[in-house]
Amino acid sequence: MSSNVKDEKTLDVLNEKYSKLDVYKRVEMLYEDYDEKDIMLTSSFAATSAFLLKVFSDVNKNQVIYFIDTGYHFKETLIYKDYLEKLYELNIVNVKAEPSDHQLTLDTEMWNKQPNRCCHINKVVPLSHIKKKYKVWVSGLMRWQSDYRSSLNYFEDRETIRKFYPLLDIDFVGRDEFIKKHHLPFHPLKSKGYSSIGCQHCTIPADDRTGRWNNSPKTECGLHL
Repeated sequence: MSSNVKDEKTLDVLNEKYSKLDVYKRVEMLYEDYDEKDIMLTSSFAATSAFLLKVFSDVNKNQVIYFIDTGYHFKETLIYKDYLEKLYELNIVNVKAEPSDHQLTLDTEMWNKQPNRCCHINKVVPLSHIKKKYKVWVSGLMRWQSDYRSSLNYFEDRETIRKFYPLLDIDFVGRDEFIKKHHLPFHPLKSKGYSSIGCQHCTIPADDRTGRWNNSPKTECGLHL
């Protein structure tokens, strides 16, 4: 895969360099290693999305932030998104599935019997059209969130795009300390026992990501696989 890193550094070199930086320095360095026009940032505006959004807002308010509107979000998630958008002056662009495709998932209640297909239609496909325009994709995954995420590195090449996780080594305690230090707002459902928040049909109150796709072996929506 061809990278847009200006000095064509390898993944090993990038991961070694960024592992020594704090979160703010990582994001600042990202704009030195990559052109702004080649950086894609996504946010689910979930439990504690304010962490990464606050950092990017401080470093570069012009950064476009893509929100995948599945049509099944909690109303609290949409309220949280609107609040953070105003609070941090975020440049948000909504991404949706084709209306007929989304309607199919609604009519068949696809999330019950085919959750992977439902996620593919409402999340993976809509974002796939956006990804074609970028070289690096930034998201707020952290290693402690799941077994799969624990195996990730700061930079990874996936198909046609390079992925970057600036919060990867932030643990549960570090995340909450940052949020308290900077007085960041939690998602409204956090106080009701939701630690990880996705679509309304597929999320229940629980610790970490165990409340996602409950009673199912599914642990990821497919975006980051």
